Amino acid sequence: TESKYRRRGGDLKPGSTELGSAVTGSTAVLPASTTGKKSVVLSSEARKELAKQAKVTKEERRAQIDERYKYLISRLADGIGLSEQQVEEAIIADDKFQLIEQFFAPSGLKKLLFFYQDVLQKSNALLRSDGSTNSLLQKKLFITMGSTENITGTCAFFLKTSEKVVTASNVSQEVNFGVFDCTHGNILQGLEFFLSQVMVPALKSQQNWGAVKEGLKNSQIQGFLYSVDKFVGTLSSSRQNIEDKIQLRKVDIDIYISNLQNPSDYITAG
Repeated sequence: TESKYRRRGGDLKPGSTELGSAVTGSTAVLPASTTGKKSVVLSSEARKELAKQAKVTKEERRAQIDERYKYLISRLADGIGLSEQQVEEAIIADDKFQLIEQFFAPSGLKKLLFFYQDVLQKSNALLRSDGSTNSLLQKKLFITMGSTENITGTCAFFLKTSEKVVTASNVSQEVNFGVFDCTHGNILQGLEFFLSQVMVPALKSQQNWGAVKEGLKNSQIQGFLYSVDKFVGTLSSSRQNIEDKIQLRKVDIDIYISNLQNPSDYITAG
């Protein structure tokens, strides 16, 4: 019968039933299935290798940590509210770890920024049915250049005021530290608070103004402090405007302009 014979390449071969074709098709699928399993095993091995390399990198970076790094770690821990161990772990795992050494170098980076805020973290523990991973918001401390990520939490910064190399003996003199609390992206409020509550009081209590011997009695110093106070006031006004805290009262002007007939009326109204 036709079910017993199937024409293949011009020849009639017995035993090539529909069932046989199905079996042949299923066996053809097996290598693909087996290959799929191998790819999963390889990807698992690759992940293990990457994790191993990451561990080696972290230990190499941990070995680099000297008194300069410890000073930064201590300031960050105090300013952000983390333990020094948590800060150290975050730093040695950061992709931009090399920026710290560039900051310490002579004529190197003048600023070093850290953001501590909610970021999307992939969680392998919560796998979807399609094999993808869920993303969760988690607090993370990371190094940034400040030009690629939006600030939505806390910004901690280190500033260098000279071109000198930063050493263990001069790090506390050459490096300044500060924190902006920009929770929910309120950058103006964070800057206003930092200037009004930290910088301005520090400047007004400053006794040594370098070459200016009169100190706070000098007219230029007084003018400078006045400008800073004025700038803080401008920040405050801008913030309140953005937050809709200043609302203009609506006025019905029809009663004022309905009786204006000639230029003299306009002058009188003005």
